[in-house]
Amino acid sequence: MSPKKAKKRAAEGASSNVFSMFEQTQIQEFKEAFTIMDQNRDGFIDKNDLRDTFAALGRLNVKQEEIDDMLKEAPGPINFTVFLTMFGEKLKGADPEETILNAFKVFDPEGTGTLKKDYVTEMLTTQADRFSAEEMEQMFTAFPPDVAGNLDYKNLVHIITHGEEKDQE
Repeated sequence: MSPKKAKKRAAEGASSNVFSMFEQTQIQEFKEAFTIMDQNRDGFIDKNDLRDTFAALGRLNVKQEEIDDMLKEAPGPINFTVFLTMFGEKLKGADPEETILNAFKVFDPEGTGTLKKDYVTEMLTTQADRFSAEEMEQMFTAFPPDVAGNLDYKNLVHIITHGEEKDQE
């Protein structure tokens, strides 16, 4: 059996029931994310794809060890089914607040809890489901950045998931 067929067979066995865990729209969004990350379009996400994805997100100095650790989380080569299964396992029982916070933390490697308004605008208007200028205006009206132009994403996530502002400690 060719290595490519072996790769495909191993990946297919990962989980056939994973598609029932998500709604069709969610599967489509995961497929878009997978396609963005599969930089070389071979149907698998490998270390070069991850490095290129990080670079596209502005993280240029990602340690090889960090990428290797990510790939070790997969049971084998990462095709779309494996990718979806991994997200299913991560999201199973996950608190929506924690899930959204973790998405923001990807863009905040220093863990400050804030992101620059300009950076948020650029990411939300140029990636995946792009926000319109009007949607950005609505968001910043509802969640205004501070005087330095920083968006407190921890408070934003709290309001999204709980419907009210977090009490300032």
